[in-house]
Amino acid sequence: MPQLRLQNILFCAAVLLLFASGCSKVDYAKIDDPAYLRVFNNLNYVVGLENKDEEVPFLTMLIDPEMDKDGMPVKAGIKGDFLDQREPYAPPFPSHVGSSVSYKNPEYPGKANVLVGPVLNGFDLSSWAQIPSGTHRIVFMFRPVNNVPFFNLESRLKQKVLIDTTITLDSKEVYTLHVLQKNFLTKKNGVYLRKENFHKLSLSDSLVYVNFYNMSAKGFQESDDDAKEANRKSGSLRYGIKENMNIFQSLFTSEKTMLSPVYSNTYKFMGQLKRNSEVLEVSKYYSFPLFADPKSNGIYTNIWQRFDLMAIGMDPANNPYESYNMKTEGNWAPINCMLDGKSQLQGNDNGAQLPNMIVNIHSGQYNPRSFATVNTIEIVNGNVYLTTVQRKYAPPIY
Repeated sequence: MPQLRLQNILFCAAVLLLFASGCSKVDYAKIDDPAYLRVFNNLNYVVGLENKDEEVPFLTMLIDPEMDKDGMPVKAGIKGDFLDQREPYAPPFPSHVGSSVSYKNPEYPGKANVLVGPVLNGFDLSSWAQIPSGTHRIVFMFRPVNNVPFFNLESRLKQKVLIDTTITLDSKEVYTLHVLQKNFLTKKNGVYLRKENFHKLSLSDSLVYVNFYNMSAKGFQESDDDAKEANRKSGSLRYGIKENMNIFQSLFTSEKTMLSPVYSNTYKFMGQLKRNSEVLEVSKYYSFPLFADPKSNGIYTNIWQRFDLMAIGMDPANNPYESYNMKTEGNWAPINCMLDGKSQLQGNDNGAQLPNMIVNIHSGQYNPRSFATVNTIEIVNGNVYLTTVQRKYAPPIY
């Protein structure tokens, strides 16, 4: 017993020493009347010989900056530094917090240690930062690709302004802000601020929801294919799609071929997708049952989703481009939301690859358990992005 007690004392002392040496206190300033903001950098181009005069799209976001007499930013009310190009998937939890793999931040708040949103109507807003409501000046600056904090850079490296504008955020509202290229030919850039409404809707726990946006720059699809980024993971989407497209949904089980659709869930027409990087209204949410497969047990399902974007007038049952040729002249682009992030398709496919919209995770006594989510698919200049939001779920019981 004395030996065991000594071991316990030594263990506790080691833990206290670890906390004293490895942890630092973070003081958060309380925000009395916040809005909730999430920011993505959608400038997804790569600087090469063809566009060597363009700046590398690595940014710093300054909200309510203070400038010196020469117009140089010296401080800001809020800083979002090291803002890199966004990743294809934004999961329903703040996956980047605490990560030290890279100094680059694929979204804001992302890795930033700031006050985040609450659980609102059951939805977890911890991927949104709290921002004082009201009107703000917001400036996006180009910065060098290194790990030096923005205000520690040399003066000559803090002079390249990408966007300088104002935004208005209403109290307790949820916003997603996008930095976008608005015109592919002129290279004009701008912001797109969307006030979300998923937390205000009467959404069912037994349905999966998704809406769509084509926020590509004007002229992208019509431009020469050689001028577009060679992103093979986007499938035929890499070349762009027409301004107006129909959306068809299919659901499949995890069998290895496309010959195992879920009954009555093949090429179901959902609605239309129109290119728009200016209008700020939220797109309509479409839905499908969480347990669409009648063979599922009501606890877990292995279905995955496919969305075929087709030019107006095209018949999905008679697709002239179904030859695994990536170039479809903007008339057809499938998106596969795959089970466990792995392709369920044999051979080649024109489809972009994204994770499944259904979250399967250990919850309560079930491992795994399937949960419905609210999703947004955004298409920007040949890239496709999925953002997933989820309600809080019961922790696992071991």
